[in-house]
Amino acid sequence: MPTISIVIPSMNEEKTIRICLEKAHSVFKHYGVEGEIIVVDNSSDSTPEIAKEMGAILIPAIQGYGNAYKIGLSQAKGDYVAIADADDTYDFNELTKFLDILMAGDADFVIGSRLKGDIKKGAMPWLHRYIGNPFLTWLLDILFKTKISDAHCGMRAFTKEALQKMDLKSRGMEMASEMIIDALHKGLRVKEVPISYYKRNAPSNLRSFQDGWRHVRFMMLYCPVPFLYIPGAFVFLLGFLVTSVLLLKGDVADTGLHSFILGSMLLIIGGQTLATGVYLKTYGLIHGIYEKKSISDYKILSYHSLEKELIAGSIILLMGLSLGTRLIYQWMSSGYGSLSEIESAVISMVLVAIGMQLIFSAIFLSVMLLDTDQDE
Repeated sequence: MPTISIVIPSMNEEKTIRICLEKAHSVFKHYGVEGEIIVVDNSSDSTPEIAKEMGAILIPAIQGYGNAYKIGLSQAKGDYVAIADADDTYDFNELTKFLDILMAGDADFVIGSRLKGDIKKGAMPWLHRYIGNPFLTWLLDILFKTKISDAHCGMRAFTKEALQKMDLKSRGMEMASEMIIDALHKGLRVKEVPISYYKRNAPSNLRSFQDGWRHVRFMMLYCPVPFLYIPGAFVFLLGFLVTSVLLLKGDVADTGLHSFILGSMLLIIGGQTLATGVYLKTYGLIHGIYEKKSISDYKILSYHSLEKELIAGSIILLMGLSLGTRLIYQWMSSGYGSLSEIESAVISMVLVAIGMQLIFSAIFLSVMLLDTDQDE
C-alpha cells in the first residue's frame, strides 16, 4: 500500500505535466516510501500519454474541478494525500513542508499560502492577488471564525483519516472553500505553510467572476444568516415600521404617499429575502450540508409546518383580494373616477404579494421535500 498519494487534476497540460510528475516522484524518494500519483484527466492533447509514461494512475474525468477531485480522492490509498494542479504553478518539491507537519502529527489538514509566501512576477493577476483572493478569504474567515490567509490555494495535504471525515459534494471551483469549511466543521486541525507560486506556461482556465460567485454562493448556502436572514429581517421590519407609522398618523394620502409606497416595497423585498434564506436552509438540511441542530431546523423540514404556511398565505391573500375587490366596487360605483383610498389600494397589493410569496414558498418547499422522509 502506498504511504503517499498525490492527486492531480489536468486538462491540456502537456507542457508541464512531466515536470510535475518528476517532482512528485522526488517527494517519494525524499521519504523513501512507496507512493502513487493519480492524474484525473480531461485533456484533448498528449497529457494522458505523458502521465501514463511517467507511471501515473490515469482516471478519465467528467467536467468540473470539484468532480475531478472527488473522483481522484476516492481512489487514493495513501496514509497521506496531497493535491496540486498540473500547470507547474506549484512546486511539488514543497509538498515536503506539508507532509512533515502531517507525519509529525501536528495537523490533520495543511494548506499552502501564496499570499504569505513568494508570488513570482506575473504569476497571479492583480485582481486575484489584491481583491479577489483577499476578499473571499476574509469573508470565509469572518463567517467561519478561522484565520486562513489564502483560502483558494490549490496545494493541500491531509491525512487519510481527515479525508474520510470530509464529505465533499461540490462539483466546481467552490470545492476549495468547501474543503476548508467542512474540515473546520468536523473539528480537524488546519495549518498553513507559505509556498512559492509560479507563472503559468499556458492560458488559465479560471473565470474570475464566475468562479468567485461560486465561492460566495457556497458560503451563502453554508451560512445563510448574515447573507439573507439578517438583511431580510431588517428590511422587512423597516418596511413594517414605515407603513405602520404613516397609517397611525393618518396622512398617507396628503404628505406620506411616497414613503408609504417605499415602506410597502420594503415589506415585499424583506419577505422575499427571508423566504430565499429558508430555501437555502432547507436545501442544506436535505442534502446533509449541515446537521439539524435546533427546533427551527426540524420545523422547516416538517410537512405540517408547510401546510400551516400555505394556510397563512391563503388567509393573507384572501384579505388582500377582499380589500382590493371592495376598492374596485367603490371605484366602479363612483363612475370610474379618481381613486381616493390610495393607502388601501397599496395595502391590498402588499397583502396579495406577501400571501402569494407564502403560498409559493410552501409549494416550493414541499416539492423539495418530495424525496425525503419528512414528506409523509
